[in-house]
Order: sequence, then structure tokens, then C-alpha cells
Amino acid sequence: MRADINPDLALSQTIENILVARNLRGMKTVQPHLEPGYCLRAASILRHCSGHIFIGTGFPVVDTFETDGPVGTIALYDALEALGATPIIVCGRPISEALASRYRVHEIRVGDHDKREQEALDALDKYQPEAIISIERPGQAADGGYYNMRGEDISPRTACFDTFMNMSHCPTIAVGDGGNEIGMGKINEALQDLNIVPAATSCDELIVTDVSNWGAYGIISFLSIWNERDLLKEINPLNILKYISELGSVDGVTRINQLTEDGLSATEGESILRELREACGFEVTVA
Repeated sequence: MRADINPDLALSQTIENILVARNLRGMKTVQPHLEPGYCLRAASILRHCSGHIFIGTGFPVVDTFETDGPVGTIALYDALEALGATPIIVCGRPISEALASRYRVHEIRVGDHDKREQEALDALDKYQPEAIISIERPGQAADGGYYNMRGEDISPRTACFDTFMNMSHCPTIAVGDGGNEIGMGKINEALQDLNIVPAATSCDELIVTDVSNWGAYGIISFLSIWNERDLLKEINPLNILKYISELGSVDGVTRINQLTEDGLSATEGESILRELREACGFEVTVA
């Protein structure tokens, strides 16, 4: 390593490369359009938070929600709570009702986009969040609509979280894996060659990754190091998948209620966690 390179920045670049190594939907291709160190900068926003933190998630698939997004959200929620912050999951039905018995949830209206600005202002005023994070939330396209990876208009089934990002006075972080999620407006020009309707909503720090759940793990990597606690080891993707599957989740690619994320087995997420733990210098036992 060159002596003039910040070791945290070098680690961040290693983590960022791990997250897009599979290049499932072109995120490795668009990665050069982001300034390196975005995982470090995103984690730095959360490092000293002790108050409310909004985490928006929940991508509608048919009449329910997909597994990608909630797994990473729950992992980050648990990590932040363990470190003394008060995370709140912001989402619409049906995922809001599904998670409310176990987690702090702020429900936003599905399809009622005429009231979206006031809805965001009321929540921001009530909770005064120190940071806002979006993990696999549909982002508004340039025409104001919401679209899935197939180009289907899902606006009637989508709750608007974009206004929370746009109207806040606190730092915003977004995680996405395809280009149609909140935050992708930050690299809009880089998305033009992808076969999607890109999102126009931007953010302060964007994390691109092959599966959005894994982007949350990138943030947790630095929180683990700074707090001298291997929070990554405490994440069990399969257990979280089992939990949300019982609540009616489906895989966003297959649209089937199964223990996968974007068509990938839970073992892929476990492999990512091992790679990140090794990169962070934590002891990893090989089974």
C-alpha cells in the first residue's frame, strides 16, 4: 500500500469492489462514476448517531414485498440499535404491517402521492432524524413514476420515500443494485446504457452493490471496526430470510416465496459477509 493512501479509504475501496464483484446488473460498470470511499463516507455519517435514524425499504412485487432490502435493513437496524441509536423502518403496506410487531415502523401511504410532501414533513418534524438511509426503495423516474426492473409501472403499489430524502436537512444514504432505486439519480448519466427506467432521486452518499442487502453489510463493516465489535458476525441472512418469508416476502427475481435474494441462495450473502470480515481483519473460522 502506498504510504500516502489513507488505510480506511483503501479498505473502503476493497469493500466496494467486493460488493460489485459479481456484476449481476451492471453495478461494477457504473461504479467508476462514484468517488471511491463511498462506503467509508456513508458509515461515517452514522458513526456518532445517537438519535433517530430512518431506514426506508420495501420494494413492491405483485401484492407483497421482495426479500432484497428488508434483510439488509434488519441487519443495519440491529447494528445501529446495538450501538445506541434509535432506527425506525419507514415503509408502506404490506411490509409495514408485517414488521411492526418486532421493529419500530413508520408507515407511509401506498399510492397516495398527492400527500407525499406533507407526509414526509410531518415525519421529519416529529422524529428529527440524524440520518436517512434508503435500501432498495423504488426511486421516482424523470416522469414521476415508479418502475421495476422489467419496466413495469408500479406507481399504484409504491409508497413515496423520495420526499423524505429530498426534503430532509440531515445526511442521506442510498443503496441500490440496478439503477431504478432511490439514490441512483446521483449517477444518472451512467445508467443510460442499462435496460431499465432509471430513478432520478439522488442522495448524499450512494452505495452500489450486486444485491442491495449487501450494501448494508458494507456500512456495518466500518461500524464494526470503529466499535471493536464484529457486528458482521452477528448477521444471519438465512434466519432473516426465514423470518420475512413467513411474513409473505417473495424473491424479486423469481417472484416466489423462497429463501433467496435476487435469485441467489442465502449462502451467497454468507460468503459476502465472510469476505468483508476477512477484509476488516476479523478472525474467520473455516468450517
